[in-house]
Amino acid sequence: MSAPDLVVVGAGVMGAWTSFWARRAGLSTILVDAWGPGNPRATSADDTRIIRSSHGSDGFYPGWSRRALAHWRRFGDEWGEQLFVETGVLWFAHHEDGFETASIDTLTGLGIPIERLSLDEIGSRWPQVRTDDLAFAAFEPEAGGLLARRGVVGVTRAFEREGGQLRIAAVRPGRLHGSRLIDVVGADGARIAAERFVFAAGPWLPVLFPTLLGGLVSVTRQDVLYFGPAPGDERFDHAHLPTWVDYDGAWFGVPAVDGRAPKLGSDDYGPPFDPTTGERLIDPDSVDAARAFLRRRLPALADGPVVETRVCQYETTPDTNFIIDRHPELDNVWIVGGGSGHGFKHGPRIGEYVVERLLGAAAGPGEERFSLTIPRGAPAGLRSGSSR
Repeated sequence: MSAPDLVVVGAGVMGAWTSFWARRAGLSTILVDAWGPGNPRATSADDTRIIRSSHGSDGFYPGWSRRALAHWRRFGDEWGEQLFVETGVLWFAHHEDGFETASIDTLTGLGIPIERLSLDEIGSRWPQVRTDDLAFAAFEPEAGGLLARRGVVGVTRAFEREGGQLRIAAVRPGRLHGSRLIDVVGADGARIAAERFVFAAGPWLPVLFPTLLGGLVSVTRQDVLYFGPAPGDERFDHAHLPTWVDYDGAWFGVPAVDGRAPKLGSDDYGPPFDPTTGERLIDPDSVDAARAFLRRRLPALADGPVVETRVCQYETTPDTNFIIDRHPELDNVWIVGGGSGHGFKHGPRIGEYVVERLLGAAAGPGEERFSLTIPRGAPAGLRSGSSR
């Protein structure tokens, strides 16, 4: 049997969409993951993720986000699964000259809907939100929440329906022939050969390529909490509250969607984390910090019980831009990762772009940011909230 055109390692959002687009382009493709799509160790697990276009003064990522949103909508319809909920995204601005004002200016110039709301307008539309410490808010009406685990599983199923193969195995780079990788090898010694390889293994990338990525991708644990409203209280359902981001406060939230409770997460970097062996038990201090924040922003939810928790992880590059580049020493290997807390929403566009590059497209304007070899400076502030 001849080797497939492509092996993709990692069935998270980046690897799954890369595999899907590769099959659509006619490439014989095997997708390999240690535990399977949507597993609880994956960065692409949990129930929801935010999709939004605001990226401050950066005009590149809004275009990618809008294209990704179109794909989430299109393929959700095509597959008969809701993958996106249009809740809108509300950005709480603490001062006039910050991320939110820059986002309004940038998106307005790009023709992407965004509104500036006064405190009175916020209070009129969402009286459950406390605003006394804010200057204004920015509202993206066409943004919202992605059903994350469902989306990753859905795109993998679509990949398999189109003739792709999913294999459950923990693999690492195998034999080399000059500047080419010949195969990947599992713990049991089984090998999978291919013409080309994409490693989209999220927080495991520094383990697979320690010399290349050990200092370029940092893996941190991120605690996420779901708070239960009072019985019969629908104020925190997605029909009555948008997805929201307190950028300067480094908190974000998703209203109750798809039967889940309202979600709250801190965007501050947590401690270093091992995604394979790390316990998925949140730090009790995270509960105290979350309640303290809710008292400032959503006080009616602050004393509700914590009904679910998650321990996720970020895999972050120094400048928070993604890595999408050919391995500098292996001609047939691409590295795709560094989601940096804002990568999930871009998944369909990332996979599409990777396949375009595999098929010979050159990097376009602004895409040099994805290079493995350029200097990476201070964080570009692309996550859902700033790190204090």
